[in-house]
Amino acid sequence: MYDPTVARLTYRALLGRRRALILGALPLLLLLISLAVRTLTGADDRTASDVLGTLALATMVPLIGVVAGTGAIGPEIDDGSVVYLLSKPVRRPTIILTKLIVAIAVTMVFSAVPTLLAGLILNGNGGQVAVAYTVAALVASIAYAAVFLLLGTVSRHAVVFGLVYALVWEALFGSLVPGARTLSVQQWSLAVAHRVAGGDLVTSDVGLPTATVLLVAVTVLATWYAGQKLRSLTLAGEE
Repeated sequence: MYDPTVARLTYRALLGRRRALILGALPLLLLLISLAVRTLTGADDRTASDVLGTLALATMVPLIGVVAGTGAIGPEIDDGSVVYLLSKPVRRPTIILTKLIVAIAVTMVFSAVPTLLAGLILNGNGGQVAVAYTVAALVASIAYAAVFLLLGTVSRHAVVFGLVYALVWEALFGSLVPGARTLSVQQWSLAVAHRVAGGDLVTSDVGLPTATVLLVAVTVLATWYAGQKLRSLTLAGEE
């Protein structure tokens, strides 16, 4: 269920000059802010948790997920070049799964690694904060990649919808509105981080068992439906 050729083409598309600049700019900004906060306030576990929770997990990770998830297939559908891929003897679920793996890998590298580095800068992993948020970023990367890959298959405005979800739902409502928190990838991943960190430095409104079920369900369902949508695309001459 993995095609190296599809993976290579997807990596090339995602890591092209424009997207690479966007993917690199967000982690760099996080690291610069973390360095500034450490210089001004010193090493403080609570401050480190606040910075990583607000800037890394609630903002950077979903934004990178938008770029990687929608960019893995959206542009090919928009410009019609997907027909060349669909004409190859590769099963369409294999195409989706391969693109999902690539999107997850890119999201993880550009979100989890900077999160760990930022945590080490902020407080040297005091209270396991850096590791906890890194694990949360890894877990969230999987769900975000699947959701935004699905958006890329169902809408020509996937980036717009993805940004609305990332910035409005996850960063705003997911952080402030109690009811919305339960339906937030951010909160689900925070439940995992809470288990890693222990104590009260990292908290979530969702219990770990519920969060685990929802993370798996969203990832599986989004991937399955993306595969179904790709199946519905037909080439000229197909019946």
